[in-house]
Amino acid sequence: MESMIVNAYGAVSATEPLAPMTIERRDPGPHDVQIAVRYAGICHSDIHTVRSEWGPARYPVVPGHEIAGEVTAVGSDVTKFAVGDRVGVGCFVDSCRECAACLRGEEQYCERGMVGTYNAKGRDGLPTQGGYSTGIVVDENYVLRVPESIDYAAAAPLLCAGITLFSPLRHWNVGPGSKVAIIGLGGLGHMGVKLAAAMGAEVTVLSQSLKKMEDGLRLGAQHYYATSDPDTFKVLRNRFDVIINTVSANLDMHPYFGMLAVDGTLVEVGLPEHPVPVNVFDLTRNRRSFAGSMIGGIAQTQEMLDFCAEHGIGSEIELISADQINEAYERVIASDVRYRFVIDTATIEAPAAV
Repeated sequence: MESMIVNAYGAVSATEPLAPMTIERRDPGPHDVQIAVRYAGICHSDIHTVRSEWGPARYPVVPGHEIAGEVTAVGSDVTKFAVGDRVGVGCFVDSCRECAACLRGEEQYCERGMVGTYNAKGRDGLPTQGGYSTGIVVDENYVLRVPESIDYAAAAPLLCAGITLFSPLRHWNVGPGSKVAIIGLGGLGHMGVKLAAAMGAEVTVLSQSLKKMEDGLRLGAQHYYATSDPDTFKVLRNRFDVIINTVSANLDMHPYFGMLAVDGTLVEVGLPEHPVPVNVFDLTRNRRSFAGSMIGGIAQTQEMLDFCAEHGIGSEIELISADQINEAYERVIASDVRYRFVIDTATIEAPAAV
């Protein structure tokens, strides 16, 4: 197998629109899997990164860490995959493999830092580039198997949005009898509703308004409340075992802490721009906890995909062509998507000749 040039959509600066480009993928090694990317989800993290809102990006940068594709070639020592397999790639493509976190299967917390699917540096010293492209090469140990029963396009967002919610739900032992609230019904939140409901929990959506109430109940929530109504916080006081905040805007957390039952936990998975102030008295009352969670390891991500296949779960998507990516970015910022954009990578064309 030789290295390959693939078509991609990427950014060359923080201020210019994403545009067609070509990138070179590395020569596949003995343990590498070469993948034809079929679909790539758009995550808000992509936007933050390409606009250097989380620190300077490594331009040019091709985003995308919600990848569904098909194996087109495998290295000589690959044992986990074969040509033609349906596969996925999530938020990272490598880790140190030696630290305590990696050894217990939580590579996302690698002590030396996981290697991001894009905007990072691989073991070969070259920049990693993501899924807004027609092909990618990834070590077999960081590739997921996508079950046949999951719609290909709807599977892509599971590799970030899905595992971001599945991981804390599993960690905090959500199941029958659990009372769970999801703050925000967006790309992350809608997956939280579906997954928590499938785990047997009693699910409540806490949204700014009731405009998505019909969707929330259809996706599996039993209750839906508007946080713009002050009575919501009175009615739901001391109610929940787990609250997961998927909102990336800075919220006043005080009233949300008041909704936690004894030993309840509020988990942050949205990433607000500014530090979140916390009144310690909110935590000491009811022995509450305030926690964070970030995606999941490879084994847990595979568990999530298998769980979704068993329960008929996929992301709610709007399929777009590559020339709609910049428009989609603006719509994500405006919360104008129900609930995840997915790019049909077959529409990514080579850049125009100069």
